[in-house]
Amino acid sequence: MSTISFSQELETAPQRKQVKNEISFELLQVINGAYQLTYERYIWNNFSASLSLGYKGKEGILSLSGIDTDKLKTGNVFYTGYQIAPEIRYYLRSTSKNYLDGFYFGIYLKHSDYSSNLSGSYVNEGVDYDLEFKMELDVTSVGFLLGYKLPITKHLNIDFLIAGPGSGNYNFQIKNEKDLPNEFYDDLNDALENYSLFDLINSDFRFSQVNNKTKFSALSWRYGIALGYTF
Repeated sequence: MSTISFSQELETAPQRKQVKNEISFELLQVINGAYQLTYERYIWNNFSASLSLGYKGKEGILSLSGIDTDKLKTGNVFYTGYQIAPEIRYYLRSTSKNYLDGFYFGIYLKHSDYSSNLSGSYVNEGVDYDLEFKMELDVTSVGFLLGYKLPITKHLNIDFLIAGPGSGNYNFQIKNEKDLPNEFYDDLNDALENYSLFDLINSDFRFSQVNNKTKFSALSWRYGIALGYTF
């Protein structure tokens, strides 16, 4: 007597790779002369934390064009400085093959500190004045993240930061290295009103000889493409 038995293998969900660290380099910002490295660490339950550090040099295609009016003329504004951005991300488990890929959303805090020199000329009542300013700008913004990280090899990912809307607080300061008449600041404020960059700024954005600092709030937006190595 013999018996025949059948067995059925149970289907199990594929195990995700034990990848918990990634170092990435931002590619798009290189166009603007910025170099940024990011370290990301898987924490727990599809959450990760990361810290980005970057430096902005003078090179790059983005700059503020100079002011050109009958009284006031300046060169283009190029700025340098650093930026730091911590993030918290949540990865959708159903879209990931390891712990640090797939669709994600999260929150970020970004702080940037830039400086620049501004030179030019100013004419008032037939008198020519040379301009020599040092400008400083620091920006602190908070917002949300939405993106997708695509695995291309066993250890390489491409991170597409699709959207990063937020709100930023701007602190802008100019330091005058040479004496200028009081009328200069009125003419400077009038010239800045023609810049579309300042359309989002309220009417408190004005410089004076006594107070050459100003603060304002504006919308911020993040996006990017980064190449990452996981381990």
